[in-house]
Amino acid sequence: MKALFRLLHALPLCAALVSTPVSARDITDAMGIVAVPDAPKRVVVLTNEGTEAVLALGVVPVGAANSWNGDPWWAHITEAMAGAEPVGKESAINLELIAALEPDLILANKQRHEEIRPQLTAIAPTVMSEKLRGNWKINFRLYAKALGREAQAETAVADYDAAVDGLREKLGDHLEEEVSVIRFVPGQIRIYQLDSFSGVLLKDIGFNRPANQNVEAFAIRTGKESIPDMDGDRIFYFTYESGDGKGTSLEEDVLADPLWQSLSAVEAGRTHQVSDAIWNTAGGIIAAKLMLKDIARLYGLD
Repeated sequence: MKALFRLLHALPLCAALVSTPVSARDITDAMGIVAVPDAPKRVVVLTNEGTEAVLALGVVPVGAANSWNGDPWWAHITEAMAGAEPVGKESAINLELIAALEPDLILANKQRHEEIRPQLTAIAPTVMSEKLRGNWKINFRLYAKALGREAQAETAVADYDAAVDGLREKLGDHLEEEVSVIRFVPGQIRIYQLDSFSGVLLKDIGFNRPANQNVEAFAIRTGKESIPDMDGDRIFYFTYESGDGKGTSLEEDVLADPLWQSLSAVEAGRTHQVSDAIWNTAGGIIAAKLMLKDIARLYGLD
């Protein structure tokens, strides 16, 4: 990484300076005040949820962080990302590729990119969101402000809220269920709580959660010994696969365990495997809408 920094610092900065329009606006992000161009034309976005945000706002980025398990994009955004250049995973951004794209605006995240912020801001004005969990609307509105597309953002949020309201009405008495959300990742099981992507959506809809999940926190990180704590009236589970098969292996091991088989939701046939990308990892507005459709389908309401 140090070699990359030296190379980037050796690059002339004139391209970045020329590509930034003279007219600019000041906005406040997770790091302070940033002067952004009035009408950015070449946007690079460095998070999966940010990519969904700009697409939903009608902007195709010139470059974006690779989808975590995409090739290079998640299947549900591949068509929309035609022409965009991948610039590395969120946690391993390629600064040379970003500089070569000559962006006039970069959308990044403090949690992921604070250490490389000096290099990013040397390329183009960089707006940083703060968190990568919980309520996607916070980052969505920040990115919209940076793009000068606040009106489009509010329309998109209103459409999402209307879809939530419609699904809530259709679900009716099903909302009395306590729904449990479980994720298998290599070496770890997570019991998701309210301050997670899926947790926010389920709360928006109005579902109840088991007591250990009805907490304003992110997740309980645990192992097979906590299988009894994963129960609910219904269980949604998903698996992150890092490419070595360990996530899937853990999932298979847990689902075959007698403790899992004895859970009330399992015995009642109310467990559902869902997409890790849609229910967790993509993390943006497009995935949120697809998750609503998943729930409608799983409850026989689509």
